[in-house]
Amino acid sequence: MTMISSSVSEPAATLPMDLRQRPPRSPRVRLGGFVILPRVLDKARATLSATQGEYKYANPLDRIFLDFTGIAPETFLDKVKTGAGDGEVLAWVLEQSGRAPHEVAAWSEWAATVALNGVEDRNWFTGEIERLGPARTDINTLFDYLDLDDHVTFGGLS
Repeated sequence: MTMISSSVSEPAATLPMDLRQRPPRSPRVRLGGFVILPRVLDKARATLSATQGEYKYANPLDRIFLDFTGIAPETFLDKVKTGAGDGEVLAWVLEQSGRAPHEVAAWSEWAATVALNGVEDRNWFTGEIERLGPARTDINTLFDYLDLDDHVTFGGLS
């Protein structure tokens, strides 16, 4: 049985995620300065409980985080399997990655601005924006797209 901490952020963090009912956290949400990390945690937990729905763990966005930290997807999943809360996983990520706070901050700023530049990727991105919110002119980055997709998928208006 996994012990659940009494801190504010830990109880929800250690419970299995059901991504058929709600989206993972936005890629913009930070944990210890890392963007993407809370979303990767949510998808990993959902994958372990077979409630990931359409979300894919270790997808290209997750790999941006995993590559930066030098952690293999399977190794990260093994750590999450232990029932570790967000804080425990963060401490482990910092230990594994050896990244300094200024490196994390710079990388997170960069990751938040990632846009798709290849012709095939841009065509896909443009098609997705047309599908989700054709009137939206403010969707420019991958984070913008993911937030819109999560919102519309779970019943929100574009």
